[in-house]
Amino acid sequence: MSTRPTLLSSGLLPSRLLGTPMPSRSAGPAGPSYRLGDPGRPAAVPTLLIALFDNSGSVMGPRGTDALSNRYAEVEHAFSVVAHRGSPRELGAIIHFDTPSSGEVAPTPLTRQGLVGLRVGLHPPADGAGTSDLGPSLTRARALTERHPEHEATLVVLSDFFLTDSDPGAVLSDLAAFPGTVHAVVLGGRPPAGVLNEGVTTTVVTYESRPGVVARAIFAGLIANRPGSHVAEPL
Repeated sequence: MSTRPTLLSSGLLPSRLLGTPMPSRSAGPAGPSYRLGDPGRPAAVPTLLIALFDNSGSVMGPRGTDALSNRYAEVEHAFSVVAHRGSPRELGAIIHFDTPSSGEVAPTPLTRQGLVGLRVGLHPPADGAGTSDLGPSLTRARALTERHPEHEATLVVLSDFFLTDSDPGAVLSDLAAFPGTVHAVVLGGRPPAGVLNEGVTTTVVTYESRPGVVARAIFAGLIANRPGSHVAEPL
């Protein structure tokens, strides 16, 4: 009577070149390839930054103008860098052109704990229709600032500015008159002359833009009142 040999389970070690160290299993994902700068110290005055996202078809579709397709991750990174040295008096908020929506985040302290809540809004809301109307969300942003009159407000609008409001000119005038600093992050290329008021700071994002341009726009708004802070030059 023959005895069958016992089969031992086997596995293959990861292939590697001789002399090449094995990768560490504890290594996490690579961080961003860009620098933002120094967030400095918490501001002496209360601040509120509102990030306002356009998720319309002209931005999100297969031929959309969201050139980097990474704006949410870059906004999150900018929030994160400041939140790690943040203060409960410094607030961040998120609104989408589709408002109200499940992606809206009320003014939240820029702290490590507050960052968890902000991440809820950093993706296109599932219940959003993808509107190109800026007016309703701009009204919502103004209401948030009115509820926080003691805060220095900054509004950052991330859009291609192909608006479908019934009176786009009036809406853009309201944007320029927003009670605080306004920064337009224009996705896909520079809008026609006269679309954005001269009082609106503009960052243009194109297919040639390097990673980090969106993050730096948000970061600049977050640190505007923070002593010892600066925005790094692009690599």
